Amino acid sequence: MEKGQDIAASDERPEQHAIDVGHVEHGDGKGQDTENERVTVAEEVQKKCRRVAALDDFRGLTIVLMILVDDGGGAYERIDHSPWNGCTLADFRVPNISAAVKKITLRTLKMLFWGVLLQGGYSHAPDGLSYGMDMKKIRWCGILQKALVYFVVALIEAFTIKVRPTMVRSGPCTIFDACRWQWLGGFIGHRLCHILDHNIYIVTTFSLYVLDWSFVYHNDDVNDGKQFTVQCGVGASLDQACNAVGYVDRKVWGINHLYTQPVWIRSKDCTFSSPNMGPLRADAPAWCLAPFEPEGLLSSISSILSGTIGIHYGHVLIHFKTHKERLKHWLVMGFSLLALGILLHFTKALPINKQLYSFSYVCFTGGGAGIVLSAFYLQIDVWGLRTPFLFLEWIGMNAMLVFVLGAQGILAAFVNGWYYESPENSLVHCIVKHAFVNVWHSQRLGTLLYVIFCEIVFWGVAASVLHKLGIY
Repeated sequence: MEKGQDIAASDERPEQHAIDVGHVEHGDGKGQDTENERVTVAEEVQKKCRRVAALDDFRGLTIVLMILVDDGGGAYERIDHSPWNGCTLADFRVPNISAAVKKITLRTLKMLFWGVLLQGGYSHAPDGLSYGMDMKKIRWCGILQKALVYFVVALIEAFTIKVRPTMVRSGPCTIFDACRWQWLGGFIGHRLCHILDHNIYIVTTFSLYVLDWSFVYHNDDVNDGKQFTVQCGVGASLDQACNAVGYVDRKVWGINHLYTQPVWIRSKDCTFSSPNMGPLRADAPAWCLAPFEPEGLLSSISSILSGTIGIHYGHVLIHFKTHKERLKHWLVMGFSLLALGILLHFTKALPINKQLYSFSYVCFTGGGAGIVLSAFYLQIDVWGLRTPFLFLEWIGMNAMLVFVLGAQGILAAFVNGWYYESPENSLVHCIVKHAFVNVWHSQRLGTLLYVIFCEIVFWGVAASVLHKLGIY
């Protein structure tokens, strides 16, 4: 893993020969002035090359939220993904990972590999101690969104680098003009375009005719092996049963390769305990038990717009050198997108929906990401309040490692593999039970505190050690 990833400038010291003008003693006493000038130039160069810590903290916050909602969301389901329309903490953190992109092909392949390995069903971590997956049921789309966003956005960056100006004048719209190929390329057909892709998503979502469809339910309960039919026969809608996103994924990937535990089972139509998990209603529709891929083909096309927004924030950082200009551009765009997303949602024109990756969801989360990045930048890089956020910075500098070992539970699974007599007597299970659940007399609170102190804090400390050792 490389040091100093993404948009941030390198934190290595500049080469001395690039700025050293030599120490020359003059009889007229100007030697000291020359030395002072050399030091001043060196400080200026080092300042320009200083790493923007807010980006590492932003990445670190994304990984921390992944750990929190993945491992704590089962106990506090209100922070887990929204059953359908709406946006929770889990939904808000997803697009942030698209905010900085480089190294096109290699990183795309890495993401696809880890997606199939960790989220395709091969790994049963952290609770399951076995590995392996029936290829007839493997989930292909576990991380397809992120890989597709990365690949398309990075390609556009590579192909348009020669037509983008190196200097951008100060002004409210100059950055959009400089990056017009990213924003408008699809309209003239000369480039792969994020906005065009999103138009394809919108047109497809509202124009497809969705037929009735069937599925066989597989689980260890009374419905195992039963076949259910979902009645549609209508034009595509934004509801759970007959949306175009699910229809396209069933046709392209096959229903056996979709996510088998969609969060819509916690919706009001399925359980009276909504938004928490609970027993199915007696009149629950068939689709409550159906598979659905929240990271499928159409939603991946839509998520490319999130990558465009993230790239725009990066171009602001590169082309504008003063704190005031950077914050102005980030905040204006952030609040504008946030307001647009909220307006579309509450007017019911286009609800915020992570499962469908709706346009309002992209605007809401993209705007929120810009505001959070601005807050980090203001506190850390402008005001110098770096110490309180160091653990996020360290995690952000080793984001992929913490994601694989921490958020996906690989390290916990390794520890769980060493147990006494029964898998329930592993070190992790004993810590959760005796140090947290029994002490607080609450499964939910104990689980949440374990995630905070034994996972998030642990990975903050581990990332700090790796940082001290120079391992990234």
